[in-house]
Amino acid sequence: MTAALLDGKSLAEELRAEMATDVARFIESTGITPALAVVLVGDNPASAVYVRNKEQACQKAGIKSLMFRLPVETPTEELLTLIERLNNDTTVHGILVQLPLPKGIDEQKILDAIDPRKDVDAFHPENVGLLSQGRPRFLPCTPYGIIRLMERHQIETSGKHVVVLGRSDIVGKPMGLMLLQKGQGGDATVTICHSRTKDLPSITRQADILIVAIGRAQFVTADMVKPGAVVIDVGMNRIENESVDENGQPCKVRKLVGDVDYDGVRAVAGALTPVPGGVGPLTVTMLLRNTIAAARLQA
Repeated sequence: MTAALLDGKSLAEELRAEMATDVARFIESTGITPALAVVLVGDNPASAVYVRNKEQACQKAGIKSLMFRLPVETPTEELLTLIERLNNDTTVHGILVQLPLPKGIDEQKILDAIDPRKDVDAFHPENVGLLSQGRPRFLPCTPYGIIRLMERHQIETSGKHVVVLGRSDIVGKPMGLMLLQKGQGGDATVTICHSRTKDLPSITRQADILIVAIGRAQFVTADMVKPGAVVIDVGMNRIENESVDENGQPCKVRKLVGDVDYDGVRAVAGALTPVPGGVGPLTVTMLLRNTIAAARLQA
């Protein structure tokens, strides 16, 4: 058996084309151009790549992108002052502070300071609370993308045992909350595992759907997966492999891999997301969707 590939890239392209049409209609009817302010502190290379992808995606969708780059030594109070200014700017509809923030900045204080109506990452306590009650203002971008990907491939969640590997505020916790909701994309029985979970493989092997978001390269192996299970890999890790250059000399090649051992698990799973090209493109797409929703809410 070879797993069917869950192609997030093509779905993201379809959704972005639809959004470009939605944005054009919104601008025509209201005279308002949705605007997303992205704040990048420091020079983390991975964060810089993510921000660049977001800028390009905004441009294609017709959303205005405002970029604020701050030095790594920026103090918490200075960042709070910028967020207050963006909160009060009626031409800005969404605010995203790129994580992780440099050491020395109070990350929780920064996220709590964002106006909940402009919190397009859905990290503010008010938005987390609304999600937990099943009446979300915005849906967290990566879990939202995963739900849409499963809908696209007609993967039923109702009554299924979903194991989420990872308990972060960005993916693991909100993913569990969304899968527990009543209705489409929910009604699942959810188990959340983490670094303190005992006998992890015995639990992951029970999963009809296994969602992996732990940030450890190729951690989930074939023996941890139930035959025929759906495996969603959220991980993005860069590793070095031994290779040979064009002159036959040994060299190291950097490769992007997920949290799942792709080659091994593909022989066992029923469906599997690739890395890259799986969940990643959908995270940015859902960010754009939340920005449009924020603009409508504020209009």
